[in-house]
Amino acid sequence: MADLGDLEERIGHKFRDRGLLERALTHTSHVYERPAEEPMAADNEQLEFLGDSILGFAISEYLVRRYPGFPEGQLSKLKAHLVSAARLHEVARDLGLGEFLYLGRGEEMSGGRDKKALLSDAVEALIAALYLDAGFEKARSFVEVRVAAGMDGPEDGKAAVVTDHKSALQEMAQALKLPAPRYVVVEETGPEHSKTFTVEVRLGKEWVSQAQGQSKKSAGQRAAQQVLQQLSEWGR
Repeated sequence: MADLGDLEERIGHKFRDRGLLERALTHTSHVYERPAEEPMAADNEQLEFLGDSILGFAISEYLVRRYPGFPEGQLSKLKAHLVSAARLHEVARDLGLGEFLYLGRGEEMSGGRDKKALLSDAVEALIAALYLDAGFEKARSFVEVRVAAGMDGPEDGKAAVVTDHKSALQEMAQALKLPAPRYVVVEETGPEHSKTFTVEVRLGKEWVSQAQGQSKKSAGQRAAQQVLQQLSEWGR
């Protein structure tokens, strides 16, 4: 097992209660596969629950301060991207968080240290552990430095920041408990060397959009962006 002191150095905080850090890194599989003679340890699910709320608030506050000119719909799209499992997985990989996790044997054998869902949950649990150990300022600092700082964007608040709209839409679908978005190329026009593609995306029964691009990828991104905008306006 990796030395937790190394993780503390990476996040810039030495825990007063090391047990909080250990709990944040403990997957349920480790708890239920423990030897019978060992006392029942706590897993990180409650910390994950708390960390999710802290993350959402800290990101909302950060975006309002950084982009005061953005409308609610744009802020919602940025937030959806920054709190997504995909983004938190990047944070976990940057920290090397997987090497510090406490996993059961089955989860270990199935590659749990690299699983996106497991790692993103651990980041949320870590945020909660920082909050409980040192207060909101420490948790907010972690969120801004580790989660939000990697976002490329303008300082004047005039342009969009999210560029991977397909990933953002995928995360939005999961949050709304909808089926995964479905992309279909409905038309190809123009000569072989300069085609224009029309891609349609459907999210559930209500959300649908079509967009064109010089590649299937760009057309799909534009179609996903349009559905995200529809969802943002619907959620207002």
